[in-house]
This record gives sequence, structure tokens and C-alpha cells, in this order.
Amino acid sequence: MAAKPLNNIWIRRQQCPCGDWKCYIKADGDDQAVYVSLTTKSETASSSSQDAVFTPYVGQIFKSDDEAFEYYSNFARKNGFSIRKARSTESQNLGIYRRDFVCYRSGFNQPRKKANVEHPRDRKSVRCGCDAKLYLTKEIVDGVAQWYVSQFSNVHNHELLEDDQVRLLPAYRKIQEADQERILLLSKAGFPVNRIVKVLELEKGVQPGHLPFIEKDVRNFVRTCKKTVQENDALITEKRENDLFELLEACKASQQKDEGFIYSFTTDDNGRVENIAWSYGHSLRAYSFFGDVMTFDTTYRSITYNMVLGVLFGIDNNGNAIFLGCVLLQDETSQSFSWALQSFVRFMRGKQPETIVTDIDSGLRDAIASEMPNTKHVICLWQVLSKLSSWFSLPLGLQYPDFKSEFDMLCRLENVEDFEHQWNHLVARFGVGSDKHIALLLSYRTSWPISYTRNFFLARTMTIEYWKLIETFMKNILSPQSSLLLFFEQVGLASNFGNHNKEKRLYMPAKTCLPLEEHARSVLTPYAFNVMQHEIMLSMQYAITEMANSSYLARHYKKMEAECLVIWIPEDEEVHCSCKEFEHSGILCRHSIRMLVSKNYFQIPAKYFPLRWRLESSLAPPDESVIQSSSSEYSQVFHALSGSLYSESLISKQRVNYVNRELKKLLENVQNMPTVDEIAVSSAPINVREL
Repeated sequence: MAAKPLNNIWIRRQQCPCGDWKCYIKADGDDQAVYVSLTTKSETASSSSQDAVFTPYVGQIFKSDDEAFEYYSNFARKNGFSIRKARSTESQNLGIYRRDFVCYRSGFNQPRKKANVEHPRDRKSVRCGCDAKLYLTKEIVDGVAQWYVSQFSNVHNHELLEDDQVRLLPAYRKIQEADQERILLLSKAGFPVNRIVKVLELEKGVQPGHLPFIEKDVRNFVRTCKKTVQENDALITEKRENDLFELLEACKASQQKDEGFIYSFTTDDNGRVENIAWSYGHSLRAYSFFGDVMTFDTTYRSITYNMVLGVLFGIDNNGNAIFLGCVLLQDETSQSFSWALQSFVRFMRGKQPETIVTDIDSGLRDAIASEMPNTKHVICLWQVLSKLSSWFSLPLGLQYPDFKSEFDMLCRLENVEDFEHQWNHLVARFGVGSDKHIALLLSYRTSWPISYTRNFFLARTMTIEYWKLIETFMKNILSPQSSLLLFFEQVGLASNFGNHNKEKRLYMPAKTCLPLEEHARSVLTPYAFNVMQHEIMLSMQYAITEMANSSYLARHYKKMEAECLVIWIPEDEEVHCSCKEFEHSGILCRHSIRMLVSKNYFQIPAKYFPLRWRLESSLAPPDESVIQSSSSEYSQVFHALSGSLYSESLISKQRVNYVNRELKKLLENVQNMPTVDEIAVSSAPINVREL
């Protein structure tokens, strides 16, 4: 197999953070670890041809003997056996004019001379004289050669195999060309054969042991392709050096075009590029507003270049993931991660984040402790939960669903003492006290469960919506590229789009008519106001009981156990709640809001509107053509019409059906209308009387 130019292929890092090289990770919902489809057309054609194979018959005509062999082979596979080519007969006029295809168990093995070794292998032959066969004969019709079936027998003297067994016969264990390239790449990256098989299973989304080949075939292929592997090593090394040099030149060119662009790199003893990091001017500006919380995604690596990819994100005042920087690292050691963090802090003019969110990684943890000693380190809870299946589904078996359910509840406990107690109970109940992954989670417990991290400011980075945005960004930049230069260009396009996306100033109607709500709407972005509005609405379900020392007990009218202690300091207009929601997200909680309402507050104190959630902290300037959301007159008329429509429609079922049908049409028509960005909007005020 000749060496070919290789695409830059990215996969999720599958090495388990427990440190055992035999342990690998498959995240829940991550059936496709690579964004490159490696399914070849030949595989598709083969599978489709198998679906329409009927029993051969005498007189059946084929254009060639190869076509006949493929047809008979597909028939054999569907019926639990395999075939082989036996005898062929040749003449001077016709060439080969007869082909004999027989069952793989046809005939008998001839006794072989035993090798002169101490313990010769005495393997039993599979041949048992089976008479199943298909004989072909060639004829010339109108000057065109064709093959017809002259003899056919489907009588076997042995048991036929089931589908899950027949696929293991040597005739069907074929490694396609795309899989061969992948195996060579993984072998070059240092993956042992058993890990290579598991990676291929993950990529193809098949159950363990259901590849079209087995581990023995992979081992034999790697052994026979030793020379090819060496050639590919030289090719990849050369490609890596050239691509990293091109990437470095692209960074230099970008810095000349954009003064805000910044990059850094390291070289080895031979002057070759090892690590490289870069960021953009708009990322620096975004970090100046929203640099309090940062996410460091290190879950992907390039197996072509054997480099770890790290992407730094923040979250803006509209809940969007914003690109802050990118880094390619030679390895996953704490030294490499330390260099990456040092470079990023230097890019951001020495400003360190208040909180950094990462995956579980001991090298990364040590680097953060060394380079960002004042930054709180949080392990993303979604990343922890996604690993549970790989860690515990096999050892726990049927108990795993119950374990996962209890683990989910454990993660969301608010009290540290409750967490410690329930953790011991969980470990004892399922007998996992000696499990290495339980020990790993326990050693990181101050960084991932809510009971330990609810005092850390995370600015809504733990929502599933935020992580979906990050996943979308990663998919955009990890689409197939032939070089690191194209990858660099994709990162630039994706980051530029994300940071220059204009804020959508949507109208957010009031739902409670409380003055507090009106005040919050005038200060916060639509995203932040939507979150606070939800808290304001829920606050109405709580009763406030005054206690001693300016403390209050907030109790839900149904959930009597959900009590929170609210402390009020009137001199400073400070409120502190035991739920720690404001400290966690920067949005005032329902319990504190309920206390303010009971104190007849018409406005929320300004200190509880952090700058990062305010309208004035937007990265894009506000669009003057947007209809201002402060039109209370329009809001009142709209709610009056909605209320009248609702009450009138409830009189009869016919009215309900009619209103429901017409409202769907109305909504569809409104959604199809141009937005304010696409048409000229008059500066004249809305005439609410026309509504």
C-alpha cells in the first residue's frame, strides 16, 4: 500500500484521566468521535448488493466471472457459509472458459510434512468434503463473451452459521482501504492494537466485536505494513514540520494585518515548532468585558500531527460562547498546559479569570494551580456525567441505571455534609469503594459537585445551551482540512463571526407587572432579563417569615423542605441567600426577590445588576432602528387584547379550535416578515390606538 497525502484528522481524546493506558473513554452521545466520514463507497455498494441476492440457478448469466463470484459470495454470506475459488480450465481459443466456485469446507486437506520443530502446531482442518458448489462456463454470443451457471448445488454436510458468526469467517474479514489508513495513523500515534480496534468501533458506532474484521487481522496488517508505517512516519513528520512552519508564517502575516492579533510559540533543540498559541484583537476586547469566567476545552487532538488542541471560551451578556484563544500543544503534560496558560494571560495583558472551567485532567489541574493560583478551578459537571457509562456500565451491569440515577441526584445536592454522607452511602450500596474511577472523582470532589462549587461564580456556563454552542463551534473548526493552515483560517472565520454577531434586542413582555420587573427589563440584556424574570415569577410562590437579627426564612407554598435563609442588611441594602444563586450566576435568586418585594422595594439595588449582564456591556453597539422595549403603552394594549381573546375563546370548543388555528397562521406570517435589520424603520412612535 503506497503512502498517500493525509488529511488532518481530529478525534476526541480517549485516554482516561485515571492514568491507566488500557482505560479509554467514550462520552455519552459521542458515537462519532471524528468529523470525517470514513465509510467508503465500496462498503455501501456491498451492503446494498447483499440485500437483493437470490438463490443462483442453472442457466443464470453473468457478464464476467468476477461478477458471478461476488454474487455467489453475497449469497453464501446471507446463508451462513463462505466460498473459495477452486479449479479453472483454459483453452487456446477461449482462454479460461470454466470456473469452479465451491464451499469453503469443500474437499479434504492433504497431509503435510511435519516441520522439524519441538512442538509443531496441529490445527484441525475445517474441510469436510462439502459438495456445495457453483460451476461457470463461458460462451460467445454474437461476439460477446458471457458466463452462465452450468452446475449448482446448495447441499451442505455441515452446520451453517448464524449472521453474527459468519462475519468472522476469513473470507469476510476484509479491512477496507479507509480503515487501513486509519490503522496506520493510529499505529504511528502509538496506539496498541487493542486500542486501535476500540477506536474504530467508536468511530463506526458499532458494538464491541462487530467490526468487519477482528483484532488478529489488525495485528497481521500492522506487521506486514511495517515498511509502509515507516514511510508514513517520514511523510507525516515532514508534513507536520511544513504545516507548522506555514501556520507560523500565517500568524506573522495576521499580525501585520491586524495589530490586535497576537501569537506565541516554542521550538525544540533543532528549531522546529513545538507549541503555538494565538488570539485576536476582538477576543481581547471581549475578555475585557467578560473575562471573569473562562472555559478551556482540551477534549480534542489531531492524530495526524499528534497534537492536543485547546480552545478558550468566555460567555457574553447574551449567553453566547465567545472565542478567546486557541493553542496547539506537543503533549498533555503539566508543562505544556502551563505554557498555554502563561501565553493566554500574557495575551490578555496579565488579567486572570475569576473562574476557569475544564475537563478532568491532572496535568491541567497542576498547571492551573501553578499559573493561576487565585483562580477557582471547576470541573464541568457535564463532562463528568458523560464519562459514567464508560467507567461503570460494565462493572455494574444491570445496577448501572440505578447508580446513574443516584449519582445525578448526588451531584445536585446543595449541602457539603449531605454530599459526603450520600457519597459514602452510594459507594457502599454499589460496592465500588475500590474502583479507581471512584477514587479519581473523590480526589476532584471540591471541583465538580454543586455542593462544593455553588460559591464559585460561573455566569451561566453550566447550562446545556452554552455547551451546545461550544460543541457547534468545535464542529465548525474541526471539519476536514488538508493542512494546519486551513484549520487556522477556519478558526479565524468562526471566531470573527461569533464575536461580531450583533446582539438581538428583542422585546421582552412583562409577566408580573411588578415594578421590580420593569426596572430589571430596562437594565439587563434580554438573555439576562429572561433568567431574572423566571426568578421573579417563581418568587411569588414563596412565603417570607421574619426571624431574629434581620434574617428571613423563604418557604415554598408546596415544597416545605425547600427552605432558604435570607439575611438582609438594610444599611448597605445587601441581601444574602443560602442558595448562593447570585454568587453562582450573577442573577438575583427568587428568595431574595421575594424578600425585597416584602420590603416594598420597587427597584432592585444596582449592586445586584453586575456589569457583565447589563445592556451597556454589549460588544456590538445598539441598533438605533430597533423598536425600544420600554413601550409600556404597547405592552398594556397587547396584554389587554390577549386577555380578551383568551376569555372569549373559552366559551365554546369551536371558538378554541378556531383561535388556535388562526393564531398559528398569524405567528407563521409574523415570523416570515422581514426583521428590523432588513427594512427601514420609521422613527415615528407606534400608534397604539390602531392596534
